Amino acid sequence: MKSYLEISDVGISFETEQGSFEALSRVNLRIEKGEFVSLIGHSGCGKSTVLNLVAGLLEPTLGGIILDGREVAGPGPERAMVFQNHALLPWLSVQQNVALAVGQVEPNRRAASERVDYYLSLVQMDHASQKMPHELSGGMKQRVGIARALSLSTKVLLMDEPFGALDALTRAHLQDALMAIQAELGNTVIMITHDVDEAVLLSDRICMMTNGPSATVGEILTVDLPRPRDRVALADDPHYHKLRQQVLRFLYEKQRKVTPLKAAEKVRSKLRA
Repeated sequence: MKSYLEISDVGISFETEQGSFEALSRVNLRIEKGEFVSLIGHSGCGKSTVLNLVAGLLEPTLGGIILDGREVAGPGPERAMVFQNHALLPWLSVQQNVALAVGQVEPNRRAASERVDYYLSLVQMDHASQKMPHELSGGMKQRVGIARALSLSTKVLLMDEPFGALDALTRAHLQDALMAIQAELGNTVIMITHDVDEAVLLSDRICMMTNGPSATVGEILTVDLPRPRDRVALADDPHYHKLRQQVLRFLYEKQRKVTPLKAAEKVRSKLRA
């Protein structure tokens, strides 16, 4: 049975001054419609490269990606990216920023206006529709960025550490908002994160990447926690902690990555001398 999104034997190499660099090797991942999948791994393991391949921003050297029965051969409106940096246009209001995206897929002005209002309401930003980006907090800007991505009638939402630059409390609010939005819309979501707790809280499955170069999928963990999820209740849930430990064990035992500080290396060299 075919999956909604199939990443099959994907590899990608880049030419450098030192020769060919293989970033990813034989990546295989099947994602079902409406599923929330997190990619987690150490820096440099190719998480963003996987996301860019699904977005159609990069072309694989080997293998291929099939979305809803069609090969991914470039960017398309059915896939939208949300970055750590909201990337709002500073000279446009909140409403205008979202309307700019909606205009790409909805030519009817009245229908477009209704769509803008709906998605701003969905992310609880309808009260700030006329504000300019400089008047918003970091969390509010990120909500608008999510609304803009969703407004394209996105089938697959691609998120590259969307909450990484936010404080802990704002991040928690947006995680809860994202869970509610996905429950309502049923979008397929692929999210990059370095936060183990975030991955376990939000995901249906967690895809753990091996260290690069030639990074690949190391393990895939099914997060069999019932939805809707309550972060306070999960704090005392032994199964939640067991899942969390499995991810930590993969990252810090099976794929432990130690990068010595250059300063420390210099000190050690002097001591040896």
